[in-house]
Amino acid sequence: MQENNHNHNHHHHQTSKVLPKRIILVRHGESQGNLDNSAYSTTPDHKISLTEQGRAQARQAGSRLRDLISGHGSVPDWRVHFYVSPYERTRSTLREIGKSFSKKRVIGVREECRIREQDFGNFQVEERMKVIKETREKFGRFFYRFPEGESAADVFDRVSSFLESLWRDIDLSRLHNDPSQDLNLIIISHGLASRVFLMKWFKWTVEQFEHLNNLGNCDIRVMELGHGGEYSLAIHHTDEELLEWGLSPEMIEDQKWRIHGNKANWSDQCSWYLSSFFDKELDSDEDVKNVDTDSNDVTEKIVDTDS
Repeated sequence: MQENNHNHNHHHHQTSKVLPKRIILVRHGESQGNLDNSAYSTTPDHKISLTEQGRAQARQAGSRLRDLISGHGSVPDWRVHFYVSPYERTRSTLREIGKSFSKKRVIGVREECRIREQDFGNFQVEERMKVIKETREKFGRFFYRFPEGESAADVFDRVSSFLESLWRDIDLSRLHNDPSQDLNLIIISHGLASRVFLMKWFKWTVEQFEHLNNLGNCDIRVMELGHGGEYSLAIHHTDEELLEWGLSPEMIEDQKWRIHGNKANWSDQCSWYLSSFFDKELDSDEDVKNVDTDSNDVTEKIVDTDS
């Protein structure tokens, strides 16, 4: 009984907290490294700056974000809180995006090292990196670790840690937002960090991650809060966009379910997720017994043959 009361109180706490209306991922604008890979051989990755085109992209992204969040001026009560990677190109992207928001709209900003770019290993010699990246394609993008650098799995671990901190900020009301105002969290980061963030959030598998396409410069991914308390990409984005990003039809159906779905029913509604781990689903203990019987029959036949 005590456990039930604890669960009830925990559920009440979860449902009473104010959740952000949106969590928006933004990749930085075009950088000198995007324009010319040789820049990485002379400039540390964290000091790579934006191009003029990149700054223009960031200003345009700021306008798009403001229009989205404000409903093109129809929503009066809203605020934004920014998280930004410490790299020069992401900080500069934030600076340009910030030109679209008045001070009263920004309730906070935090530099967050855990959403930085994947570490490729200090200065990057162009020809060597070309060979290394070809090897990565053969090995697999998620588990391949760059010499003296990181794998995507390493980035996943630190982004997961950031996500836990993000939830604590929300849970403990550290963001100091007025409950009557729509809160929008904007995370300005990098292509890989954004993809593994989505992977962690939506419980995508490594195989599903491998099919994801990178974000373009200043591309935006909008996770919006659905009616049942789940976040979904399908509220703001079309099926065509999701397919273009590399989501499978099953992943898109999951996003659509999240618009109205409740987390407690997720496993029941998303049976495809369980199916990705097992050959077939067993409906009852009786089915399990039948499988055991079939296995014993096969074993006995093998023993008879050996005899």
